[in-house]
Amino acid sequence: MNATIKDVAREAKVSIATVSRVLNNSAVVTDETKQRVLDAIKKTGYKPNALARSLKIQKTHTIGLIVPDISSPFYPEVVRGIEDIASMYSYNIFLCNTDQKEDKEMNYIEILSEKQVDGIIYMGDIIRESVKQQLHDIGIPIVLAGTEDAESEFPNVNIDNKKASYDAVKYLLSLGHKKIGMISGPFDDPIGGVQRTNGYKEALSEAKIRFKPSLVVEGNFKARQAYLAMLKLLENNVDAVFAASDEMAAAAINAIFDSGFSVPEDIHVIGFDNTYLSYMFRPTITTIQRPAYDIGAVSMRLMTKLLAKEPIDDMHVILPHQLIVRESTGYGEEKK
Repeated sequence: MNATIKDVAREAKVSIATVSRVLNNSAVVTDETKQRVLDAIKKTGYKPNALARSLKIQKTHTIGLIVPDISSPFYPEVVRGIEDIASMYSYNIFLCNTDQKEDKEMNYIEILSEKQVDGIIYMGDIIRESVKQQLHDIGIPIVLAGTEDAESEFPNVNIDNKKASYDAVKYLLSLGHKKIGMISGPFDDPIGGVQRTNGYKEALSEAKIRFKPSLVVEGNFKARQAYLAMLKLLENNVDAVFAASDEMAAAAINAIFDSGFSVPEDIHVIGFDNTYLSYMFRPTITTIQRPAYDIGAVSMRLMTKLLAKEPIDDMHVILPHQLIVRESTGYGEEKK
């Protein structure tokens, strides 16, 4: 059986991307690592695929997409934006659904490296250090869509999540609410947890309302957990709720009705993302519009510029968000 590039990487105790760089005489590999890979090639009898190497030199016109959950109401619209721009520039896409699991993300990055993709667009809220390092290692352009890394090392396209959450909570405050609960993403999620919660806190602080940790409950972007989170908030007699996604807002509304209350008569609810759920659900959901299609389209255009080595004005693009007012907050009627 012929040896593969994976066999070489395993023998040399390096990533597939590192083996690929050695084969392509990349200057970023140390002499010691290069020798280890060459020794492993000799030991395993690996014969590099000349066609694959030539494709790497000539470019494959393929972009890898790493998506955390393609069944989410948000990400398919991002992918659509990417695909439309990719088609305009004659790029194909290779989509990988990871469920935001570390092992799947790392495995797919290896696969995309083997497929000799020209670049990778990464979607997902949490970028683990192991995944971040692997993205660095493969030595091709990376663009983050709808997320960002803490050190801003990778180009990215996103909105100002803290300001968006601040605007949502400030709107609830303008309607006369004093006890506003929040259903957040995972607390360790830098965006859906940290940034959006910080926006919630800032709006309360500006209104001179003391932050109460008991009024922020994890929903983890899952309907069932958001439903249970809402039941906990009802025990604390909240008069309004800000949910960090539309799916969690819909689950919260169900919990409110199941508990004998009404929306918007008793409790006002705001979601996040402006996905199809926000206008298909009844009552329709007031929400923050995160422009999913535009995030995808701008991310892919940024990628084409990186690959063509065109001048780029901004590697970190912040797109505008908007508050969309609907039935779940009574179309702006102050709560009596």
